[in-house]
Amino acid sequence: MATKGLTSGGRISFFDSVLNGATFQAGLWKDAPLLEYLFDPTIGIMLDERWDSYDAEATVGDYVGTAATSGSAAMSTTISKALAIDAGATTDNQGFQIQRVKTAFLPAAGKDLWAEFLVLLTATTPPVTKAQIYVGLAAIDTSIISAGAQSTNNRIGWQILDGALLATTFTSDKAGVADTRTGPTLVAATAIKLGFKYDGTADTVQQYVNGVATGLPVVTANTPKLAVYPSLVCQSDGTDQPILVSMGYRIFQLR
Repeated sequence: MATKGLTSGGRISFFDSVLNGATFQAGLWKDAPLLEYLFDPTIGIMLDERWDSYDAEATVGDYVGTAATSGSAAMSTTISKALAIDAGATTDNQGFQIQRVKTAFLPAAGKDLWAEFLVLLTATTPPVTKAQIYVGLAAIDTSIISAGAQSTNNRIGWQILDGALLATTFTSDKAGVADTRTGPTLVAATAIKLGFKYDGTADTVQQYVNGVATGLPVVTANTPKLAVYPSLVCQSDGTDQPILVSMGYRIFQLR
């Protein structure tokens, strides 16, 4: 395997054609100044969650976990360095969510933001066929999905709500004014990369699926301007006991 260089807008990125795949050259991270950030951390803010550990104690940990009657989050015992969020029941609307409440991101003019989440959806009795999930950034809320519906304003991410089976919707909301784009349909026990870029000049949000730009950007009226936090939700939709496995995520924003 040979490492190659890519120049985008005067910025050099490095990739491996086998490990990174063919999408990297036009993908989400092609214009992110990650190499520059290594040598000058004043240009940006990086959160690179690789799940070395998970502390569920809200008073000292980075994350707050909240159960909707049932559920839990713990380091996976079947996938290395991954967090398993277990709905804990097959009862409709029950499950668990976590938010990294000590790391806020604020979309703003000139502050480009890149985010990508590697997730896998399964169940205690696979294959999973139904679930309610949220993956992305959201304002602080202990019930991001309530009664099978989205209940949180100011967000950018992917959701599966009541009755949607495994079909996701990409959603972006500014103070209660939301817009959506068609997201990918998840495949049971199959990892997928869900990413987006907030363009601080155009004030728009572009969805990426497995590194490929997907659909039209979400426009200015629907891009949040308040603090949003990494958020993961996994709830039952009344059939399976789903488990949302996070295998890491990265968020980078210009200062």
